[in-house]
Amino acid sequence: MNDLMSHALAMVGGYFAIMNPIANTAVFTGLTADLSDAETRRVARTAVVSAFFIVLVFIVMGKLVFEFFGVTLPALRIAGGILVALIGFNMMHGKASKAHSAAEESGRDVSQVGTAVTDAAAAIGLSPLGIPILAGPGTIAVSMSYSASGGMAMMVINALVFLVMCAVTYVSFLAGGRVEQYLGANGLKVVTQLMGLLLTVVGVQMGIEGLGGAVAAFTQQHGAS
Repeated sequence: MNDLMSHALAMVGGYFAIMNPIANTAVFTGLTADLSDAETRRVARTAVVSAFFIVLVFIVMGKLVFEFFGVTLPALRIAGGILVALIGFNMMHGKASKAHSAAEESGRDVSQVGTAVTDAAAAIGLSPLGIPILAGPGTIAVSMSYSASGGMAMMVINALVFLVMCAVTYVSFLAGGRVEQYLGANGLKVVTQLMGLLLTVVGVQMGIEGLGGAVAAFTQQHGAS
């Protein structure tokens, strides 16, 4: 029970850092500035729902992906740790990771298309908010790493923790104006840098566990031979 609780707390920290709902609220408010309140709520709902189901697929199918491509858990942890640490490193230095942010050109394209199509809110919520801002490569790597090391109980906890983080993100998006007004530009920058530090630590920890697993597997294989 204590192990599951400690894993759940680690998941909360990892997901909160990589999803960064407070800082991403600024992106959300920028993309929905010209929309009505109803459309803004629809964008927020589409973003978190799409992100949840995308990550849920990788939580459930992670082990099958490993077996199909012949990928080992240590390899995923090493690669995922490097990716997550790089994203965190960029956040610490005030830079938006290209893997978890929308380029300015992409933002303009979405806005322009949104004026020409009927379902603009759903389009913006799905991309770039749902993918890649909330459910980017780093989030997917973290979710697969958490699930691959345990059984069904770990997968359920993983999905529940990510669901809670999606709910927190949804509330933060809807309170976007008040959050920005309260924190200000400097406050959002500080939050992003703190989340970057935490994310870098999570990535390094994933890499250490991956290296430890690789060394143990190598020692066991050569010891048996």
